[in-house]
Amino acid sequence: MNFLRGVIAGQAAGPQPSGAETIQKLCDRVASSTLLEDRRDAVRALKSLSKKYRMEVGTQAMDHLINILQTDRSDSEILGYALDTLYNIICNDEEEEQDESEDAVTPLPVSGKHKNVSAPDENAQKQADDLGAQFTDTFIQEPEHVTLLLSLLEEFDFHVRWPGVKLLTALLKNQCTQVQGVILVSPMGVSRLMDLLADSREVIRNDGLLLLQQLTKSNAAIQKIVAFESAFERLLDIITEEGSSDGGIVVEDCLLLLLNLLKNNSSNQNFFKEGSYIQRMKPWFEVGDDNSGWSAQKVTNLHLMLQLVRVMVSPVNSPGATASCQKSMYQCGLLQQLCTILMATGVPADILTETINTVSEVIRGSQVNQDYFASVNAPSNPPRPAIVVLLMSMVNERQPFVLRCAVLYCFQCFLYKNQKGQGEIVATLLPSTIDANSISAGQLLCGGLFSADSLSNWCAAVALAHALQDNLTQKEQLLRVQLATSLGKPPVSLLQQCTNILSQGDKIVRRGSKVQTRVGLLMLLCTWISNCPIAVTHFLHNQENVPFLTAQISENLGEDERLVQGLCALLLGICIYYNDNSLENYTKDKLKQLIEKRIGKENFVEKLCFITKHELYSRAAQKPQPVFPSPEQMLFDHEFTKLVKELEGVITKAVHKSSEEEKKEEEVKKTIEQHDNIVTQYKELIREQDAQIKELKEQVDSMSSQNEQMQSTVTQQLSTIQQHKDQYNILKLKLGKENQSPSNGQGDGSQVNGLQTEELTQLREEVEELRKQQTLLQTQLGDKDALINSLKSEAAQAAQTAEGSAGGSETTELLKELEALRSQVQSKSSEINQLKTERQELVRRAEAGSSDTVPSSDSSIDTAKMAELESRLAAQTTETERLKGETKGLSESRADLEQQLASATSTVAILQTEKAKLQTDVQESKKEQDDLLMLLADQDQKIHSLKQRLKGLGETVEDEDDLDARDQTDEEEEEDEEED
Repeated sequence: MNFLRGVIAGQAAGPQPSGAETIQKLCDRVASSTLLEDRRDAVRALKSLSKKYRMEVGTQAMDHLINILQTDRSDSEILGYALDTLYNIICNDEEEEQDESEDAVTPLPVSGKHKNVSAPDENAQKQADDLGAQFTDTFIQEPEHVTLLLSLLEEFDFHVRWPGVKLLTALLKNQCTQVQGVILVSPMGVSRLMDLLADSREVIRNDGLLLLQQLTKSNAAIQKIVAFESAFERLLDIITEEGSSDGGIVVEDCLLLLLNLLKNNSSNQNFFKEGSYIQRMKPWFEVGDDNSGWSAQKVTNLHLMLQLVRVMVSPVNSPGATASCQKSMYQCGLLQQLCTILMATGVPADILTETINTVSEVIRGSQVNQDYFASVNAPSNPPRPAIVVLLMSMVNERQPFVLRCAVLYCFQCFLYKNQKGQGEIVATLLPSTIDANSISAGQLLCGGLFSADSLSNWCAAVALAHALQDNLTQKEQLLRVQLATSLGKPPVSLLQQCTNILSQGDKIVRRGSKVQTRVGLLMLLCTWISNCPIAVTHFLHNQENVPFLTAQISENLGEDERLVQGLCALLLGICIYYNDNSLENYTKDKLKQLIEKRIGKENFVEKLCFITKHELYSRAAQKPQPVFPSPEQMLFDHEFTKLVKELEGVITKAVHKSSEEEKKEEEVKKTIEQHDNIVTQYKELIREQDAQIKELKEQVDSMSSQNEQMQSTVTQQLSTIQQHKDQYNILKLKLGKENQSPSNGQGDGSQVNGLQTEELTQLREEVEELRKQQTLLQTQLGDKDALINSLKSEAAQAAQTAEGSAGGSETTELLKELEALRSQVQSKSSEINQLKTERQELVRRAEAGSSDTVPSSDSSIDTAKMAELESRLAAQTTETERLKGETKGLSESRADLEQQLASATSTVAILQTEKAKLQTDVQESKKEQDDLLMLLADQDQKIHSLKQRLKGLGETVEDEDDLDARDQTDEEEEEDEEED
């Protein structure tokens, strides 16, 4: 302890020890001291020496410091000193200063004053970086050290958590991949780091953002874990709390972390969209009327916010994800807000440029967004469409180069897969739609196409080419455009004027002599006449075009002109490949003979292949956005590179083919077309048959459901009949008991009369009950009648619609059901007859009971009562006669029902006949299909033999599978180029 105090106080006698010796003694003190205070002082001294003697402290003290972290977890002060010391020896940031709140440690041998030392040169900085990387490797050799550091971050003490965050950040900066791997496999490692964002101390939260930025670099797995730890929610909350675009550096750090999480990570992008976080981005872009005096930090923040929007709708994302994000941005009003910034005044130039690029990608390929953008007007008097205002900037040579490139990209995205927009642009050039009082997009493009500025020429040519991309109708419409060259001269077509700039002399030659202008015009012409035989005919109709092209290709010119020669060769090749031989002087054969005589086939192909070998061609093919370091390097358009890639091979083959080979190929094409037509007819026939089968299946299903309903109805009726039978049996038992009871004739007369009256009343009620039951039976028989009628109608419908074996089986089932119903009706008829006999028996018994009761009366019985009894018996007789009449009616109904059953049986027989006929038709149809399949097999064999003959003649015949494989290989090559 005395030694340490002597070192600190600088009171040691004799010669001063060197820095290495002092560090060695301090390390020994850390390792051997038993008192915590001694170890703490020694570690504090090492911290003060760690910047000046970085090498010595790192090599001698690192193991002791790590041991302190493991053993002295209870003392936050010594942990903080140890973490700060490790940070000083690992971090390469020379500007990091010590915490001035700590006690100053100034021993004489280590009191070097660095503040006036000049900054190290590049070599010294490189050595320092190498030193930090070496110490980082030493620290992470044992993964437990990183795990230990992660556990220390759980300490809430400021002097432990903050140095721990800084140390882990420095480790990630020096050896990002290795540290990421350790954190990824550490239990709850990423979750512990995410807790830093919830720390109430802003210093730790802000350094936690820097740590997460380093942690999420180029590691998709960690990015996903961070995203699913509610990172988006927390970061957006912090941005809102800090003031959105008006916030400070913290907002910038949050935006950089969001970019790390979302860029090239489709899973996180989908999670961001599904979580409705796109809607929370809209308030970021709300700008006021006064946009003057933007701070540098606000410009940076808004620039990163725009980049975040672009990440979600980047063309490199999957088309489905991009379209979904574009739809969300339109629905939540984000696109409208961006267009407001686009048309606002006072917006800084770089923000305006990035906003144009962002709007471009939000509308690219989305018809709804493109239509909205077409409706946006600039706040001018009179109002002008935003497209016109942007094109005015593009053709204005005084505007910044990056802004002009952004406007061109916006125009390209507006026309991408937008045939409606293409038609609107071309329509502004047609004579019938030109308005002399207003400036249109077509007029601006023509003005830029023929201006003195070569960059305006190129931009206008490329923009006009995008108005024709993959749109045959607009290519033909553009042939109608006429231009007035000068007073007194007839107007010339736009196609003619473009070729004049390339081929004629005087001022036009000097204006078009620049390579950029000529390349732009040649790209426009190639796009225009490709896949449009009418445009090819118009181009060849000018007698000067072909000689000019052959002269350009055959000359030996400089390096810059070789690109022009290649494009001329491509243009001439398009004239051959898409030639319909309508001009006698410029048929395919004559043009190929001209190439062979004037240029040479090999020389022609060599000049054509120079296009794809150009460095700027490869750069333009990587991504759709035109990004060039300087205007002079702006030569190729992304969509044009696709066209070149598509046409280069076919043009080479077309030039080398002879007329006989072309004729054979035409014959093969015709044969294939005929085969395709036959296959198409068969496919249509099969589709029709599938539709008919589907309809029949639906009819069978409906009839099956109706059959189930009828069966359930029959079951209900059977249960009802059983109930009636039970009731009848109960009534019969009651009547039997009453008839068997002894009659006391010698008893009191009034008692006998009372008993007789009661029995007659009960008998009348029972007869009334029987009448109601018979009424119910009659109603049920009527229901059966209606059911049979419905069965007849359904059987008739089935006879008209049922086809094939399915219809036959359903008819058989209906026949069985009708037989079952017939047997049920017969059983019901027998039950009715039984009820009639039983009713007659009841009447007989009633009459017998009355005859037995009347003679037993004595003279003392009142005559009036006898008369009343006789009248009641007469009423019962009347009711019995009426029941007989009703029973007779039921019998007649049964006869009618049997007749209807007979007619239904005949209908079933007719259905069986129709079924047999339908089965015959199905067999014939199957035979026809077998014949068609045989014919298809023969056609396939003929095509195969023709392809073998072509291969024998030396021609390359590509199957559909080969074409698909080649397209897939091309797409993989493009993706590899983009990654490079």
